[in-house]
Amino acid sequence: MKTVKLLLILTTLTMLSGCVLTKLVSVPMRLGGAVISIVPVVGNTAHDAIDKAAEVVDEIPI
Repeated sequence: MKTVKLLLILTTLTMLSGCVLTKLVSVPMRLGGAVISIVPVVGNTAHDAIDKAAEVVDEIPI
């Protein structure tokens, strides 16, 4: 019974790990983009580029 529980927990963690790992990377990117968007002239352009990169990271199938 312990083996089945352990296997179930490991399987669940494996399935969730991709989502968690990509969010750990993309959330700081999005926060950095939000801070950069305050800069006049180039802020919005940089924010858009960072946001697109974060979307690509979110779509990585881990």
